[in-house]
Amino acid sequence: MKIAVPVDEKDLETNVCGSFGRAPYFLIYETETKKSTFIENSALASPGGAGIKAAQLIVDSQAGVLLTPRCGENAAGVLESAGIKIYRTRFASVKENLDSLSNGKLSLLEDIHAGFHGHGGE
Repeated sequence: MKIAVPVDEKDLETNVCGSFGRAPYFLIYETETKKSTFIENSALASPGGAGIKAAQLIVDSQAGVLLTPRCGENAAGVLESAGIKIYRTRFASVKENLDSLSNGKLSLLEDIHAGFHGHGGE
């Protein structure tokens, strides 16, 4: 299974980015091979719709799970329609969150916010 995580840096020791749509990168972690790939978030500088564009990147990566601290309703709709489960991160570090997911200690993200429409990347 592939797991996507918004991150600040291209490093497994990095922290989960607090913003899904405006994260600089996404880690795509393959649980079976333990292979990590980082993809640049082309939606980062978008004046609007960053969450939806970022969600499409996750769909295109063929991830089955997204770990994130929060997610807007439009992005969540794209992810959920693709069958991607969204889990709420509990820790700052990527590694701790991956370990918690594999141990069944992360819960599904239920607090989907309305999004930051019109903020233009701020």
